Amino acid sequence: MNLSHLGAPIGPMIRVHGGYANRMYRLDTDRGSFAVKELNLADRRQPYRVEDVFRFELAAFAAGIPMPEPISAGHSTLVHRWVDGEKVPEAPVSAAFAFEVGGILARIHALDVAFSRVPVEDPASRDWSELAARASATGQPWADELASRAGTFLAIARFVDTCERPGPVVLTHRDIQPWNLLAREGRPVVLDWELSGMLDLSGELGSTALGLAKGPGFDDIKPAIFRSVLDGYVAGGGALPAPGPSWFVYLIGGWLGHTRWNILRCLAGVEAGTGPDLALSHEAVRDGLRGLPDLFGRLPELEALLL
Repeated sequence: MNLSHLGAPIGPMIRVHGGYANRMYRLDTDRGSFAVKELNLADRRQPYRVEDVFRFELAAFAAGIPMPEPISAGHSTLVHRWVDGEKVPEAPVSAAFAFEVGGILARIHALDVAFSRVPVEDPASRDWSELAARASATGQPWADELASRAGTFLAIARFVDTCERPGPVVLTHRDIQPWNLLAREGRPVVLDWELSGMLDLSGELGSTALGLAKGPGFDDIKPAIFRSVLDGYVAGGGALPAPGPSWFVYLIGGWLGHTRWNILRCLAGVEAGTGPDLALSHEAVRDGLRGLPDLFGRLPELEALLL
């Protein structure tokens, strides 16, 4: 990485562990502290749209969206001003915090930023039985779980491909979840914009509201917190789309693809030079194998949150 534009280092660059897609470092220089993200380009699920995303981030920062200041973006490296704050746990947030996140979403969706045409996404993969066989042959610790749920994952893939998305489509962050937020003086700061792009509005709202209204599983969903995100969105000038399963298909489809991507990394059996560590990929696979069928089975319950 050529980081000379950030000033003279006053200490070594320090790895910040925990990223599920890329690798993060903190660099302190005579010009301040910076978050340096090394993008995983070896096996990304989707190509990274460097220029589009950086232009979007600059516009959001200029509009006062609470986020780290974007400094530079290159082929494989993103740099932002370092922001101190508290991690947001995977647990229901306060109503005030949820309301403010909803308002932030409305402000993001109101930005007028050019974004290149996005290619049509490929259908959800249907090779779950084949993956289960490979997992068994290579002795993966979760092979039996995958084999027992392969049919469910195939049904989930079919749902993702056939669920109607009524629109409108908005340019947005696409991944506002607890792990992409900081709390600074009790208020949200939005991190990790590299998945930004066009998305059906209902998918963005449903994913965000559910992520802030629950704990690690789905047994402790707080309907009042879910509604607070939507109330904040309306108060910020946004209009809610019609209720339906489209509110949750983006979350389900994204988790499905993330689980499969980590399965492939585990099947390779080597510690990759970029992206999550192998142990973290195994953790992501186990979470997906247990959590996705639960989420899919609760769709009627989740749709009731919209009424």
